[in-house]
Amino acid sequence: MSDLVMPTVHDVFAARHRLGRDVRRTWLAASPWLSSIADGDVWLKLESLQVTHSFKSRGALNAVRALVERTDGDAPMVVTASAGNHGRALAWAAEQSGLQCVVFTPSTAPETKLAAIRRHGADLRAESATYDDAEAAAREFASREGATYISPYNHPEVIAGAGTVGLEIVEALPDAEIVVVPLGGGGLAAGIGIALEAAAPRATIVGVEVEASTPFTTGLERGRITEITWRPSLADGLVGNLEPGSITFPIVQRTIHRVVTVSEDDVERAMRGLAGEEHLIAEGAGAVAAAAVLAGKVPTEGRRVAVLVTGANVDLHRLVTALQV
Repeated sequence: MSDLVMPTVHDVFAARHRLGRDVRRTWLAASPWLSSIADGDVWLKLESLQVTHSFKSRGALNAVRALVERTDGDAPMVVTASAGNHGRALAWAAEQSGLQCVVFTPSTAPETKLAAIRRHGADLRAESATYDDAEAAAREFASREGATYISPYNHPEVIAGAGTVGLEIVEALPDAEIVVVPLGGGGLAAGIGIALEAAAPRATIVGVEVEASTPFTTGLERGRITEITWRPSLADGLVGNLEPGSITFPIVQRTIHRVVTVSEDDVERAMRGLAGEEHLIAEGAGAVAAAAVLAGKVPTEGRRVAVLVTGANVDLHRLVTALQV
């Protein structure tokens, strides 16, 4: 088991105070397009319009600021592994606080994410074959250099920062009956689960994995974190194994009511629909919650539903390919 402290709703409120106005309170926009398809009242939580164009800004900045507080302003170098969005967010957060940052990514990470990491002044190591390899390299580097490793999901302050999305949903749509959230490492789902467990306990939370990578579907069936064999996906930010002992697993196990999967075709369809009907750019991982609604994987009929659109960092060539019919 992990020796990390489990975050609580008090940590989510502390994160909101710590973040202040340096992250955006993103729009919750009605979607007549999805509402007509779902036969429900569907709203889009637009974290794709967040600072660094993904929800990851919240957890990264909360973790960095909490680290600075604990070390009385003498924080060490921060290190992470990332498929791209958390790396960009941590590079931005470290830049805000004047910290050195090293980011390990797969060599196949989207160039738009890698370029942004470089722009924020981080030391980018885009050399690993897979995300799992990048994570191993980042942890070894942090241990060797005495740096602080900040996981993209298995970290109490990252989870608490992500949970502020849940508070905003409840405040903007207090009668939401279903909240649909992408599920990769589980940091966002865990944070929203903690927030809604306290603030909207009657709401049903649906986590969405891609068929190419199902660590939670597999692990929840077996009652424990289970190593999977994953495949590449358009939703690159959601693929990979969970860290052994990740605290996101028991939180998801407790607070997420249902986990569904979507196909690559479902993801492409959602990206096209968001672009064509809502004029929103969404990367694959950012579109999977909408994909689940489009594919009929969520019981939306007559329900008020909040759907997370979590990121917009997609390479142009990949976006163009996804938008072609």
